[in-house]
Amino acid sequence: MATTLTPRETHVPHPAPRDASYQAYLVLRTAFVVAPVVFGLDKFPNLLVHWDKYLAPVIARPLPVTPHQAMYAVGVVEVLAGLLVAFHPRLGGIVVAGWLGGIILNLLLIPGYYDVALRDFGLLLAAVALQRLATRYDSRAIFWPLRRA
Repeated sequence: MATTLTPRETHVPHPAPRDASYQAYLVLRTAFVVAPVVFGLDKFPNLLVHWDKYLAPVIARPLPVTPHQAMYAVGVVEVLAGLLVAFHPRLGGIVVAGWLGGIILNLLLIPGYYDVALRDFGLLLAAVALQRLATRYDSRAIFWPLRRA
């Protein structure tokens, strides 16, 4: 007979710094704070790359703004996603995974960007891994209203 543990029962209040799964959690959490914030902020000056080329024309055409203006909104969302991972990794991990899913769908609509879509699929899997590890190392419930007293 299998025993089901609640998230509160599986939470590790003081993980050992040498614990490999805790180290993996810290690496993923750091990566998913830094990368979305850096990439999101770069949507404004386009120092790393000209981000507009990553917006599928079929998505850009019906928008009431230019692709460049749309990238500003994308940048804001990415910065907020990174901050969410910083402050609430259990929720942030799944939000980032969903956001990456949308990015992947967008990239699959652009011929020649399938390699980037595949890379982002790997990032999506890493974001899911972060969320799963956060169930052990972050004691908060996924959704704040569902928190137990």
